Amino acid sequence: QVQLVESGGGLVQAGGSLRLSCAASETIWSISTMGWYRQATGKQRELVAAITQGGRTNYADSVKGRFTISRDNAKNMVHLQMNSLKPEDTGVYYCNGFRSFSGQEYWGQGTQVTVSS
Repeated sequence: QVQLVESGGGLVQAGGSLRLSCAASETIWSISTMGWYRQATGKQRELVAAITQGGRTNYADSVKGRFTISRDNAKNMVHLQMNSLKPEDTGVYYCNGFRSFSGQEYWGQGTQVTVSS
């Protein structure tokens, strides 16, 4: 069972930046897709960004051009660089890992991001 631990959340003013990190307890080279999801109060959890083993990325339309996801398989880390933050980016951000060959999915405990206007 892979453990995922997020860090880097906090309070930031609109227009500011944050960098989220996700540390895995073991190698992530075999995890097909690593991603970041977020959940705002009263809303469903939504995909923010994802990256495959091959480095292919996918972003929610609302964050394209502002957020960048990256993965470092050697260090078992995934990062989410968030720039030009908006109040609507506020929420709990979760790190996710998915192994396509087994269907196993892993979640972190989440880190709070609050963007003030």
